Amino acid sequence: MKKNIIKGAAGLFVALTVLVIGCKDEFLEIAPTGTLSRAQLTSAKGIDGSLIAAYSQVNGRNRRMGSASNWVWGSIRGGEHNKGTDPGDFSDINPIQRYEYLPTQGVINEAYTSWYEGVARCNNVMALLQDADEGVSDDFKTGVEAQARFLRAHFYFQLKINFDDTPYIDETIDYGTGIDEVGNDQDLWPKIMADMQFAYDNLPETQDQAGRVNKTAAAAYLGKINLYQNKHAAALTLFNEVITSGKTSNGKTVGLVAAFPDIFKAENDNHEESIWAYQSAANTGSVNNANPEFDLNWPYNTGANGPGNCCGFFAPTFELANHYRTDASGLPLFDRAFNSPANEVKTDQGLQSDEAFTEDAGNLDPRIDFTIGRRGIPYLDWQEHPGFDWIRNQANAGPYSPKKYVYYKTDVGTYQDNSSWTPGYAAMNINIIRFADVLLMAAECEIEVGSLEKAREYVNMVRERAANDAAFVQEYDGSGPAANYVIGTYDTPWTDKTAAEKAVRMERKLELAGEGQRFYDLVRWGIAAQDLNAYLAYESKILINAMGGASFDPKDVLLPLPQGQIDLMNGVLVQNTGY
Repeated sequence: MKKNIIKGAAGLFVALTVLVIGCKDEFLEIAPTGTLSRAQLTSAKGIDGSLIAAYSQVNGRNRRMGSASNWVWGSIRGGEHNKGTDPGDFSDINPIQRYEYLPTQGVINEAYTSWYEGVARCNNVMALLQDADEGVSDDFKTGVEAQARFLRAHFYFQLKINFDDTPYIDETIDYGTGIDEVGNDQDLWPKIMADMQFAYDNLPETQDQAGRVNKTAAAAYLGKINLYQNKHAAALTLFNEVITSGKTSNGKTVGLVAAFPDIFKAENDNHEESIWAYQSAANTGSVNNANPEFDLNWPYNTGANGPGNCCGFFAPTFELANHYRTDASGLPLFDRAFNSPANEVKTDQGLQSDEAFTEDAGNLDPRIDFTIGRRGIPYLDWQEHPGFDWIRNQANAGPYSPKKYVYYKTDVGTYQDNSSWTPGYAAMNINIIRFADVLLMAAECEIEVGSLEKAREYVNMVRERAANDAAFVQEYDGSGPAANYVIGTYDTPWTDKTAAEKAVRMERKLELAGEGQRFYDLVRWGIAAQDLNAYLAYESKILINAMGGASFDPKDVLLPLPQGQIDLMNGVLVQNTGY
């Protein structure tokens, strides 16, 4: 059995090959150079190295569809971004954005197998703990088990929210011990809850390495798991703990970063808002340590004057841009009024690079220009976004580029990696749970338990941070803000539950766009079909070839189980309804 351990939890990079040697005629077997025996792996160092292997799988490694960023499964499916390129280029994502999933699609199987690879690595750690050397302390074993079970809960959570129930495999089951007989007829939620509860009960408040999970991360994730089961009171108790006394793994008091764009800067990694992020690093000898899942998602054809240079696979949608329109008080527009002709954000759709374009002069939430690259607006410290020139296929993508988790020009060579075919590998951590997310999940729960004013307080905390004008995008010539940024808070008490729900749901869209959350939010709110069909109706009028005729069916809340996995299991697995 071989395990490749590449990515460390906090900058520790190790390469191990694990060899399991049979007990018969052992003296005839000579381990290849550079391999480790199981005895070496049951030491504290060996067990910790195997734990690092489990951490490393969180970004998917060479399976970009298995990354916790969920850029395809949460953001493209959530209507925030589209695949955006030529119809024949990486066409396996095209049916995903059109909700025409196929059980034979490679990207679906890639996600499934990536998450199970994570499960397998966690189970390996658990098995090694059972055989740990006598010198390995009980405290060490408990700490490792808590981390391994946190990660295993995470991987199963990914499987649950995408496929519903899948086979539950733990450290007691392996090849030859019944793994091929495990079906998908068990509810995964109790298993996920038990693992994360153990993590919560046993993880320390802080860790020696910032990338390792701690008690606050487990509290936030356990709260999220409860929320996804509509256990709002239980979730709220955990969220309140994070809000009132949470600590990051590196000992910072949990809170909002003062300036919205600083959340996504590599130089600011492991900040006070980062409750759990997967750690990234550049120039380590492997680009798999530097956000490998994003290598295709950068603005196209930028050359040396922009980031990435390939490939335009993650284009923000028209409707996402429209969401950032605000009224005279700086509040969002509701009930899809943002899509009315008077409120559409101006675009350069249909224009060539040398054609005149008048920038939008309407009121906009300032987060738009740290989320979406728009023509004529400064693109970080690179240049003004040139529009058409940076778009691979505007008829399929629209005129926008992604902007979150993009490296700066000043990051080149330090927080960015030039060792591969594209410079689009960067070192900023990717947040899986951050404090603003927790505040907004807590706001949901407060509404459900009847505390609408507390929910308003939490939403306003997020909006007040967005209103920090010191962080607004500025023109390069120093003449002032790059657009008419107008953002306000909710100053009238909330007394209507439905209106409060709309406000919280809108805030999650504005704050967390492009972070892989939206589709899962829509599903758990029970409005996926309503929202996504409205999105498709709007978007398909503009991107006719890419989105025309697409529709969302209630079965599309789940992906189909990969057909290859069903075939391998000889009929033990039951396919999701409708596939």
